[in-house]
Formats: sequence, structure tokens, C-alpha cells
Amino acid sequence: MNIETKNQININDSKVAILGLGKSGEGAARLANYLGANVIVSDNNTNDQIKNISKDLELIGIEVELGQHTKKILNADLWIISPGISQEEQIFHKAKSNGIPIISEIEFASWYTTNPIISVTGSNGKTTTVNLIFQMCNFKPMNPILVGNIGTSFSSVILDDLKNKPNNRLYILEVSSFQMEAIVHFKPYISLLLNITPDHLDRYPSMTEYAHAKLNMIKNQTDKDHIVYNIDDEILKKRIDGNQSNSQGFSIAENDQTIFYIKNSKICKNNSELICIEELNLPGKHNLANSLAAATVASLMGARDTQISKVLKTFTGVEHRLEFVSSVSGVSYYNDSKATNLESVKVAINSFENKIYLILGGKDKGGDFEELIPLLKEKVKNVIIFGEATEKISLALRDAVRLKQVKNLKDAVEFCHLEATPGDTVLLSPGCASFDQFANYEERGQIFKEFVNNIATA
Repeated sequence: MNIETKNQININDSKVAILGLGKSGEGAARLANYLGANVIVSDNNTNDQIKNISKDLELIGIEVELGQHTKKILNADLWIISPGISQEEQIFHKAKSNGIPIISEIEFASWYTTNPIISVTGSNGKTTTVNLIFQMCNFKPMNPILVGNIGTSFSSVILDDLKNKPNNRLYILEVSSFQMEAIVHFKPYISLLLNITPDHLDRYPSMTEYAHAKLNMIKNQTDKDHIVYNIDDEILKKRIDGNQSNSQGFSIAENDQTIFYIKNSKICKNNSELICIEELNLPGKHNLANSLAAATVASLMGARDTQISKVLKTFTGVEHRLEFVSSVSGVSYYNDSKATNLESVKVAINSFENKIYLILGGKDKGGDFEELIPLLKEKVKNVIIFGEATEKISLALRDAVRLKQVKNLKDAVEFCHLEATPGDTVLLSPGCASFDQFANYEERGQIFKEFVNNIATA
């Protein structure tokens, strides 16, 4: 299949293989099926959740194979891959040698809309920022919708819009580096780059490759589109030409060259004060940066300053991101399950003044846990570790901090309940992926909250 010219692509009657049956895979399969393709979905896994999804897809004529990738997918005209699948697998080399185009799910979905896309990426802060943008842009006639890593696949929303034909639509995408690896035509109206710090080094051989994947997001943009980026981030500052007419920076430093800027502890625009920083509900400098980034994007979309300042004053955050759970016997419990890399853990620790019981662990993503030692010595009473990464974390930290190894998250919460004293903070900020013991970070965070609430009501 030739996909070089976007407006000439037609998948009707073609053979389309979807690799991976998560949310993005299911959405892509349903969209391709609706557009008349002969669809096969292939997933190496065989868990109950995937089996249930496969039964639903088979009812609408989609072929599904589980437990392995067979040669059937090598007869396809097009591959659409889920973000969790690395293209280093051997079967990808066979597909490429057969001339099969390989694209990401967001690339595929973007073929079927001409409505504006705001695409947000970064190592940290994506979920908070897209939610801020959504609220700031939630005015007529924008009709915004959150898609991508936020929990709803782009393809499923595009399918709904093809069926229901809304008059207006603004897509706000949270995207990862994985989703940027296989794009051809994907072109946001606004690309927002929050930061680039070490993450996913189990997948990328170096920071250079990781940064390159992130920056794929802007490769198709023209001077009619916008690039918004963090000028406090050294990697982004080096990689993006700040003199381009379509680039716009944001900064938490006192820098009046940005649309929104800090002056005398206030957020300002055009020499007018919008809001005092102390009025923000979100703790930490990182959330100040997220707020400025969202405000910049919303302003470019035509949001009024009054709408932007209202959201900044009232927004209280998102689930699983420095989320307050409960206070039990004077001890505060916070759920930061979405912190799946060490930079997020650092940000979380720096958001609190009180001494911390830090719950760390899960499936290792290639980070260097020794980086945490200076912060742990300064602000953390005890580190509680669990999951697959336990041994690696222990080797890195055991000579530097108080360490308690437990079997699972429940034991971690119970230990903290017994040991923490009034005024302490118990913080679940794992610094690892969740897939060793949980389906995703949402399930991990939800179970943590259940354990805490059980203790609170005991």
C-alpha cells in the first residue's frame, strides 16, 4: 500500500493488521473495520481482558489471533502498531522487508480528520497539562475532547465523530515517545513539548534517540502551525529554533519574552497581572510550568484571559498525580501512581515540606535509582520497596537510606501505617511501570487508595 500522499490513501478492501489489543489497538481495529478494511488483530498475550475484547471484535467480523504473531499478518497491506510494541522485534524486520508500511495508531486516526489537533508530550506533566488545556479551551465553538494516553484512543473518538459528525471539534492529545516512532503525516496545529528528562531507557539506547522520538511530533508542522516549548529545558532549548515564527516558549523564570511570564510572584501577560502564584491549587514548580504551558496553548487557541485565570485558580489536579487520598492519625497519604520514571519521583518529593515515607517499585524502566539519594537523605524518612525492581533498587539505595523491602503494595501501606507519625507524608510515587503486578498505573493507584481508605475506616 502506498501511503505517501495522505489524501489519496484508501484502505477499503485492503488487508490491515493491528498489532496489540489494548485501547489503541481496539480503537484502530474498529475504525479500520468501519472504513471497509479486512482487519486482523494480533497480540502475543492471552489474558482475560484481551479475550473479552477479542470476542466483541469477532462479532463484527474482525479476525483475532492471541498468544503469538503468526505469518498471517505478513500478508497485510498495512500495519498499525500499539505503542507498547517495540519495532526491534524480529517480525518487524520481516514486515519491512516485505514492504509493509508500519504506522502508529495516532497516525492512522489523524488521516480521517481536518479538525485542529493539540498534541502534548514530555517526560512529565502531560496528564495535568492536557486537563488544564481542556478546561481552558472548553468554550463555544471549540468542542474539545481529550484523547490519547489520557485513556481514550484517538481512533475511537474519530470513529464516533465520523458517525455523528459534530459541527466543531478540537482534539487534545496526550502522546508518548512510543506513539511518535511511526508517524508519516501526523501534524498537530499546536505541538506542546513540556520537558525531556531520562525515561524509557529500557527501550531507547540513549537520551538522543529518546529525544528524537519526542521531537518527531513537530516534523510535519509548517509556519501556519505552532510549536510551544519549555525554554528552561536545556534539551528543548538546543533542539528548537526559538527564532522561528511558529515557535513560542514558556518559562517559570522572570522572562517577559513569553506570552505569559512571572513577575513579582504573579503570572502576567501584556503588563497586566492575571493571578498570584500562591492562588494556584497545584503544588510545586513543575505545576507552575504546566500551568504556563497550558495557558500559552489556550491563548493561541483564542481563549480569553478571564477563562484562563479562572481555570488556574480552580483546577485541583488529576487522579493518580500527587492526589491527596486521606489523613489517618495525622499522617497524609498521597497517590502519585502515574510517576513511572525517576524525574517524576524527584518532582513529587520536592512538592512536600514534611518528612516522607516513600513507596517505590514496580517494573524497572532503566533508570538509575542512585540519582534519588541526595533527595532521599534530605526529605525521606524511609523508602519502602516492592515489585520486580526490588533488587535493583536495594542495590542502589541500601547503603544510603533506611530501606524496607515488602512483598506487595498492601504490605507497603500497612508498614507505613504502623511506622509513620503525625505530620509525616506517605507517598506512593513508584518510579517504575506497573505491569509486574497491575494492569496499569490507574489500577495501582486505585488499589493504593482502597488500602488507605480501609485503614482510615478500620
